[in-house]
Amino acid sequence: MTRRPRPHQPMRPAWLCRNCAAPWPCSAAQLHLATEFYGHSIALAFYLAATMQDAIDDLYSLGLRPDPRALHARFLGWLSLTRRPRRADLR
Repeated sequence: MTRRPRPHQPMRPAWLCRNCAAPWPCSAAQLHLATEFYGHSIALAFYLAATMQDAIDDLYSLGLRPDPRALHARFLGWLSLTRRPRRADLR
């Protein structure tokens, strides 16, 4: 029997990937999210901003002092790579 691959979901409150233990969203999670939200980049940005806020809250509850710039780069910094060009940009 073939085993289904485990999804790359966040493990809270540490915000590490349950599958590969990399900081979430790992590259596999980013690919999955970009595919799932294809054509809806604003919705993806809202989702990731909300999860970033959850991560900040969780990390503070662990007694840590998260770096907002690092978390922004981790959660939202890769979004420009998923943007599709507008029609006007293609001309």
